Amino acid sequence: MIIETDDFDEAVRFYRDTLGMPEQVAFATDGDDRVAILHAGIATIELATPTHASNIDEVEGMPPAHPGAPVLRIALEVEDTDLTVARTTEAGADLLAPPIRTPFRSKNARVQGPAGWQITFFQELETLQDRRESPGFTTDDRRAR
Repeated sequence: MIIETDDFDEAVRFYRDTLGMPEQVAFATDGDDRVAILHAGIATIELATPTHASNIDEVEGMPPAHPGAPVLRIALEVEDTDLTVARTTEAGADLLAPPIRTPFRSKNARVQGPAGWQITFFQELETLQDRRESPGFTTDDRRAR
C-alpha cells in the first residue's frame, strides 16, 4: 500500500514515530522525492461490501458515511487498543470512535490519520481457533445467503 501525502513529515511522525513501525531502507532521488517504507507486520486484505462497511461503522460508533463516498481506511492490529489510542491522540490524531468491544470479538477504535486515512486499531480478544468454533464465524463460501 502506498499512501501519497502532501505532509510527509506528519505522516512519518504518525506511522513511524507514534505507531512504532520500523523504517527500512528505500531509494529516492533528491529534492522533494521522499519515501519511507515502514514495516507494518503481517497484512490481511479485508474485502467488504458497503453493507458490511456500514455495519462496522455502526459497531465502532461512527456516523453513517455518505452513500457512494469512498473512505480511505486501514485497520491495524495492535496489542493494546486503549494504549494505542492514547498514544495517537496525544500525538494529535483526532479520535473518531473510542475503544469498544465488538461482536466480532475484538476491541476496536478509530482515529483520523494523516493524508485523509482513517485508521481502525483492533485488538484480538480471542484466538482464530476460538472464532472457528463460535457462532457467526465462517468463510464467505460457507455463509448462508
